[in-house]
Amino acid sequence: MAKVMVVDDAYSDLKLMESILRSAGHDVVSLSNGETLEDQMQAEHPDVVLLDIVMPKRNGYEILRALRRDSRTKATPIVLVSSKNQESDRLWGKKQGADEYLAKPFTSDELLSVVSRFAR
Repeated sequence: MAKVMVVDDAYSDLKLMESILRSAGHDVVSLSNGETLEDQMQAEHPDVVLLDIVMPKRNGYEILRALRRDSRTKATPIVLVSSKNQESDRLWGKKQGADEYLAKPFTSDELLSVVSRFAR
């Protein structure tokens, strides 16, 4: 199964994704903000990152752009997971470098499907 890094400042969303992923056998690393994400990615080497957009201090778009500029993390698949679910949000997320965009609320099947696409 995949090692999945989940970054979301909403505790309930973080725990929901953790629960769904762990019950499917995935190894999950959870972060409640993106402040140390680059360092955590170097330590954990996730197969895929699930990244919220609306977070304090550094939003998901800022984090995504930084990860894509960094040679150590630019190839890691990143899925934006957000309540911002307009088509323009999806297009902007992809333009910023996201591999996929998953709108909240999502089903367990949708979450597992998007993770399985990027699992090694």
